[in-house]
Amino acid sequence: MPETTIHFFREGDTVPFKTWLEELARTNANAHKKCLTYLQHLQREGHELKRPTADFLRDGIYELRPTYQGVNYRILYGFAGQGLVVVSHGIIKERRVPRAEIDKAVTRLEKYKRDPKKHGYPEDLLDE
Repeated sequence: MPETTIHFFREGDTVPFKTWLEELARTNANAHKKCLTYLQHLQREGHELKRPTADFLRDGIYELRPTYQGVNYRILYGFAGQGLVVVSHGIIKERRVPRAEIDKAVTRLEKYKRDPKKHGYPEDLLDE
């Protein structure tokens, strides 16, 4: 199976996931590394990735589910064509992903699908 192309949602000059990932690298290098490893796994497996690594939430939004030292990190994404789009900034989950975060992810995925050039980040964040 060919690798899945991962795109990152952008709003103007802001790439919420990139900002979050950079902050995580500064505050918890091991959690940062684990999140990148999960993204690379998602890139290799795409639609085939299942629980416990990934799970479907609703409305075309999935969660990538890395955990490090008892902290549940969640990266929300959705599929667009042959690729996928990371639409969340990365969240720390307590019991369940907040409804507002899923709603935001749905909106961002729709924006990306309408205009990928405007809302896609062209660089690969997985090579950090």
